[in-house]
Amino acid sequence: MKNNFDILVIGGGAAGFFTAINCAEKYPSATVAILERGKEVLSKVRVSGGGRCNVTHACFVANDLVKNYPRGEKELKGPFHQFCSGDTVAWFEERGVKLKTESDGRMFPVSNSSQTIIDCFISLAKKHKIEILTQQSVQTIFYKDEYWKIETLQQQFTSEKLIVATGSNPKIWNLLQTLGHSIVEPVPSLFTFNITDKRLTHLMGISAHVGLKVQNTKLATQGPMLITHWGISGPAVLRLSAWGARVLAEMNYTFTIQINWLVDATSEDATAMLLELKNTHTKNYIINKPLADFPKRLWEYFLTLANIEPTQKWADVTKKQLQKLTEILCATEYTVSGKSTFKEEFVTAGGVNLKEINFKTMQSKLFSNLYFAGEVLNIDAITGGFNFQNAWTGGFIISEHLYN
Repeated sequence: MKNNFDILVIGGGAAGFFTAINCAEKYPSATVAILERGKEVLSKVRVSGGGRCNVTHACFVANDLVKNYPRGEKELKGPFHQFCSGDTVAWFEERGVKLKTESDGRMFPVSNSSQTIIDCFISLAKKHKIEILTQQSVQTIFYKDEYWKIETLQQQFTSEKLIVATGSNPKIWNLLQTLGHSIVEPVPSLFTFNITDKRLTHLMGISAHVGLKVQNTKLATQGPMLITHWGISGPAVLRLSAWGARVLAEMNYTFTIQINWLVDATSEDATAMLLELKNTHTKNYIINKPLADFPKRLWEYFLTLANIEPTQKWADVTKKQLQKLTEILCATEYTVSGKSTFKEEFVTAGGVNLKEINFKTMQSKLFSNLYFAGEVLNIDAITGGFNFQNAWTGGFIISEHLYN
């Protein structure tokens, strides 16, 4: 087995393959190899997006795109001006993979199968004679005489250029620390909140557009929320977990969440809306004329909390009951005790310190022949194709500057 390469990529995932392919296309005379610790490559790509692979997001302006990255927003602005979502779409289409946009902006292969992306990468790797070496668990990395020496359990490899695209891999982070790079300690991101209040979890399956706030912090957001049998999930919760990854870890995932069921309405707004209903629908049963078109089960839940009988007529609702209902609608509080991983997505906040990277080239500031792509860096995004876009952008930029 050949063990000396011009370009060596550690990590057989999305970032590793995209980088290797772009390097091989740009430098056809260079020998390129990918080292993967597992038996299979691209395993996370296979399961991503529910097996459909959420390739990118239909956000084509760099300054808007960066707003989806709790860590990396400032650093990615320049890279996204070099290679953005539109460039990703063009890259795949030029290689025979057409993408489609869904109503929420997520972009998938028209085939609706992640296998399409895997087949594209494997086919291009073969075409450009990239060696894919599996079951190569890296044990040591060191730099000597202007060459990288990488030892796996099987053998030793040497390379002039080294690209690390290993995602959230503690072992590789430890090896990078021995080289002098500092690692921001990883904590989970993109998770759902566990709430044991049965009155809430009995409403599982109901979704609502809400405002969320973590008590005693500055963390707040709004958007769709889904009630589950273990607590709450949905885009608003995931966004809050991403931006609050470090704060919530420090709180050991035990905190009070405040839900404004009217998104951003104040108590005064809510009172005014309820009084209008009371005055307009005096003879109607309160259960039949809910505020803001809330689902019946959810509205009944609010009434129960406010000690209002569903069979009461609007005319009979007291001032005290209206006040209680207002409080519930604008600021229901629940104790969150723990988190759950969102589907199969496991994203971490943490990784190689961004201050040690030149984002014009994705090059290490400590070693001229060392580059990074993807989530091995302290960069992460909310769900929707943004983490993949970071991988594609980093990989493309590396290929553009590897020998420049």
